[in-house]
Amino acid sequence: MTQEHVALSGDHSPRAAMLVGALGVVFGDIGTSPLYTMRVALSGAVRPDAQHILGVLSMLFWLLVGVASIKYVICILRADNRGEGGTLALMELAVRGRRGRARAWLVTLGLIGACLFYGDSMITPAISVLSAVEGIGIVSHTLDPWVIPISILVLLALFLLQSRGTGTVGRLFGPIMLVWFLVLGVLGAWRIIQVPEVIAAINPLWALRFIGDAPWETFVLLGALVLALTGAEALYADMGHFGRPAIRRAWFGLVAPALALCYFGQGALLLHDPSAIRSPFFLLAPPWALVPLVALATLATVIASQSVISGAFSVTRQAVQLGFWPRMVIQHTSIREEGQIYMPRVNWLLLGAVLVLIVSFGTSDSLAQAYGFAVTGTMLMTSLLSFAVLPRDSHGLRRFAWLVLVSTFLVVDVLLFSSNTLKMFEGGWLPLLVGLALLTLMVTWKQGRQTIHDNLSGDHQPLSDFMASIEQYPPTRVPGTAVFMSMLVGTVPPALLHNLKHNKVLHEQALFLTVESADVPYVRFDERYRLERISRSSWQAVARWGFKQEPNVPQLLEQIAQDYPELNLDPMQVSYFLSRQTVIVVRKQPGRLGWRRYLFAFMARNATRTTRFYQIPPNRVVEMGMQMEL
Repeated sequence: MTQEHVALSGDHSPRAAMLVGALGVVFGDIGTSPLYTMRVALSGAVRPDAQHILGVLSMLFWLLVGVASIKYVICILRADNRGEGGTLALMELAVRGRRGRARAWLVTLGLIGACLFYGDSMITPAISVLSAVEGIGIVSHTLDPWVIPISILVLLALFLLQSRGTGTVGRLFGPIMLVWFLVLGVLGAWRIIQVPEVIAAINPLWALRFIGDAPWETFVLLGALVLALTGAEALYADMGHFGRPAIRRAWFGLVAPALALCYFGQGALLLHDPSAIRSPFFLLAPPWALVPLVALATLATVIASQSVISGAFSVTRQAVQLGFWPRMVIQHTSIREEGQIYMPRVNWLLLGAVLVLIVSFGTSDSLAQAYGFAVTGTMLMTSLLSFAVLPRDSHGLRRFAWLVLVSTFLVVDVLLFSSNTLKMFEGGWLPLLVGLALLTLMVTWKQGRQTIHDNLSGDHQPLSDFMASIEQYPPTRVPGTAVFMSMLVGTVPPALLHNLKHNKVLHEQALFLTVESADVPYVRFDERYRLERISRSSWQAVARWGFKQEPNVPQLLEQIAQDYPELNLDPMQVSYFLSRQTVIVVRKQPGRLGWRRYLFAFMARNATRTTRFYQIPPNRVVEMGMQMEL
């Protein structure tokens, strides 16, 4: 699918529909941050005074302006990989044209950001749903024991519905989030009218005065204020779905004003009644609106959870295509939108992790200690990668200005990240542990595949010479075409050798196919493959799919058949030959992978079979087994 198709047919859809759709997918996470941010930020003060409240509110406001608005919406959205955003897309953009140690460092930064995103995907559903359901405790404290059971039921329903896809439900997300942001703005404005002096917090002098009076307390406070920025990374990651203009219009036209009004409304409430710190968000509403607000908040948090779950599916597919993750089952839940996918393994692993978090942490305040580490870590990786991308095409004064701006972003991200490291023993260890474990798995898989690739390269002979000798002294030829899937271009695949050795026959025509992943999200249909004739009866094809596309070999053969009618690719005349590699770990064999050889062998055994991943009809496949020593 080309980028033009991916952009949700922006030329034909009404602009309003695009904006409402963006509200439902892009802004769910950052839009639910007002549920807990002010409560957590001011939790250290029993009865915060006016100077404390205005100082914290001023810092929060300027963080939203500087990080969310200027860094992400204005600057980072410019770094698109053919319209796509996100950590892995930015990584591929950064490493383009680079080799050696610089490339290795940039790849590592991208992988760290992706791994921390998984931590975010675990914590966001737990903290969002918990914080919303905790609102029933404001209605009546007798309902407090039901918070965890209700949260678990809501999340179970959400994850069980993933296999049905988000297409139908997704159409409801936008209008609900539109109502949510309007409610945030109205409630905040209502409280601001009652206490208009809260508007003074827009003046950055309140933030500077607060920092000057208590620099260490301010540094610690950053770990809580960053909760207002959760979901800012999604503004960049989801750019490919709606495009840069729709995200910018929705942010500046509705989302940012609504968030600012809500936070200032909570500040006004606290100035009037400091005891409201127990739940400044839900106490914004009059008593008669409390129950509907809890219900609306629960819906909004489910939508926020859906966005990060879908994001986890998308990141995993990108990692698979880029060779950092074993093949997995990918189910398409929409016949029109390629991005709507469902990955069963990822879904159930996420559900298990979320349920463990709900039961073990118990409250949204406890989870907030772990939340900031994952968010700020991903933001820091994005800033580091942007150094290699944003100033690249600039020169002179413009390049200098970009470097100063990106350096400022980096300083802010380092402060936010280092502040959250203070919470390491209070929950920050969780996303760090998850990130390290996933990074180890990704690097192990990539290095293991490279080791196998190197071993095969050293053992194989050139394909063109081999096929020339075969045609001089041909074996028995049978009707049809044999398609040999090969890891290496221009070398004899093991499946061919095993077929000649055991079956002693060869089809009339042979096509040797190698599938590669491109460093762009989408490869156009007319750029899908290149074909070379290597002998009278054999051809070599190299096919490329983008890292957000799913390979489809039968569809590729239909395209080749149309372009090269002399090649017989009738589906009933084609047989696929694949090498099924079984990895055997040799205990005494020295190697740089060390103990990770056993880990790689385990991952290889549990990878999805090649036939399913490439969508090859299983009844047309001949698998030739072989053992690889590692």
